[in-house]
Amino acid sequence: MPYQDTNQETIDRWISEGWEWGQPISHHQFEEAAKGNWDIVLTPNKKVPHEWIGDVAGEKVLGLAAGGGQQMPILAALGAECTVLDYSKKQIESDQYVADREGYAIAALRADMTQPLPFADESFDLIIHPVSNCYVKEVIPIFAECFRILKKGGALLSGLDTGINYLCDQAEERIINSLPFDPLANPDQLKQLQEDDGGIQFSHTLEEQIGGQLKAGFRLTDLYEDTNGEGRLHELHIPSFIGTRAVKD
Repeated sequence: MPYQDTNQETIDRWISEGWEWGQPISHHQFEEAAKGNWDIVLTPNKKVPHEWIGDVAGEKVLGLAAGGGQQMPILAALGAECTVLDYSKKQIESDQYVADREGYAIAALRADMTQPLPFADESFDLIIHPVSNCYVKEVIPIFAECFRILKKGGALLSGLDTGINYLCDQAEERIINSLPFDPLANPDQLKQLQEDDGGIQFSHTLEEQIGGQLKAGFRLTDLYEDTNGEGRLHELHIPSFIGTRAVKD
């Protein structure tokens, strides 16, 4: 089975078990967003600065691997015309559920972001791409596709895993792995993921992730660091994620 399908099945199961990133926002949260009281996240804790997003009323926004009924409903409440692409069936269903409940239209596509994205050049004003790169082996082509489908002046907001999480055991007490973390090439790392019910995950360097955006043609305008939100690394204030904003000039 391709690793992408393994991850789709794993994430769908996590959602059935109550995974926090698969729980759609409430009607109250949608109403509050429409009043201007809102936040979204790309990484576990820190809220995306509102100035990163700006006024999205009437703009075309893509949620890339951003299903789950969390980011897209907020942006729809702000007046954006939203599309969401995710490989998880349940994540797509959650976004469609919120759209049906709140009465707005959304294009909800189940597709694999490791393949060429099914959109024309310069289709979107904004791409929201929360932490998800860790479920794919090659990230540089994804940034190239994002650059292609963004309009000039458009922005890509990404949540990125820095690789620190993959160094440690599950209790985050010992360094047990070398990098890159690649279970397709390392049987011990595959076994570790299987024992932890972690699907198939990969570490990526900043060279791949920030450098990959720059090589695609983006201009990096801002970034922030974030922690896991819980666990020993979090308690020690060790950042393991970054959020980035990059613009297509």
